[in-house]
Amino acid sequence: MNTVQATRLVAARQIRVTLRDRTFLFSTLFFLLIAAAATILPPMLAGGPSSVAVTEAAAGPLRAAGLQVRTVPDDRAAEQAVRDGDADAAVVAGPTVLAMDEAPDDVVTALSTQPALRLLDPDAVDPVLAFLVPFVFAFVFFITSQTFGLQIAQSVVEEKQTRIVEILVAAVPVRALLAGKIIAGTALAFGQIALIALVAVVGMQFGDSGGLVSLLGPAIGWFLPFFLIGFVLIAAMWAAAGALVNRQEDIAAVSTPVQLAVMLPFFAVVFLNDNATAMKVLSYVPFSSPTAMPLRLFNGDAAGWEPLVSLALLLVATAAFVLAGARVYEGSLLRTNGRTSVRAAWRSRETAG
Repeated sequence: MNTVQATRLVAARQIRVTLRDRTFLFSTLFFLLIAAAATILPPMLAGGPSSVAVTEAAAGPLRAAGLQVRTVPDDRAAEQAVRDGDADAAVVAGPTVLAMDEAPDDVVTALSTQPALRLLDPDAVDPVLAFLVPFVFAFVFFITSQTFGLQIAQSVVEEKQTRIVEILVAAVPVRALLAGKIIAGTALAFGQIALIALVAVVGMQFGDSGGLVSLLGPAIGWFLPFFLIGFVLIAAMWAAAGALVNRQEDIAAVSTPVQLAVMLPFFAVVFLNDNATAMKVLSYVPFSSPTAMPLRLFNGDAAGWEPLVSLALLLVATAAFVLAGARVYEGSLLRTNGRTSVRAAWRSRETAG
């Protein structure tokens, strides 16, 4: 069995085990429901235009504003329609707007004379989206890399703790074992994120009235390859961290650098997303570029060549971390006499397999 075949075998086994895990299935379903609810429910719950009872003579401006107009013979009938719940509001002589317990802003606006409006920055991103998009991108990368990365580390420790790793390395090369775990974790994480992105895009298309899909589409399109490569980098670090210990309880002690590598960029992107200089720097730092660069593309702050350069830097950094993680993994995988230091694993990697 060559290395490619062994890697494929390990990855397939890891994927099968995870797909049978109820926690993984429920978490995937949970995130899909959140994505669907967040994009479909707001337009549905927003409600339609107000229905207005009014005489035919005064109905013109209300119809022009897109309101639901119900014509009545006189002002008394208009008021009664509101009291009976047949209309949300009524317009009587004056003109005066009648409503039961809440001012109908759309009716008032339709009857008001508005001044001329000229936007100096018509392409500016909506403030609500400007707040939510960076948080969502950063949160998705953070929670996914933590969840699937921890699963990789736990899998490594479980194999060491049960001594099954000794059987595995006798059958397949050590690097094939590492590559299989990284590939399986990356495929599962990417598949989950791709499903969530698909549900979100479909949901936005279902209830989109302001071109939200066209705004978020390019950012989501770039987020997927950035996420794919960035997760491989994090997965290699999690696998190396898991190989350093022999008990599940010790994972937290050795995974602090990995968690900081994910947490610090998460908070940096969330809190500095309105700082153009900081975001430009973060979009080229490997640990933060998977969220910072798609965000800059969403805001229109990045030139066309920038995501390509950022992706290339991330790819180089990922290759370096995978090679370093592989060396630590090889040097500590067969050590079962307690926690192994990174220095010891680096200097005396096992040659088995």
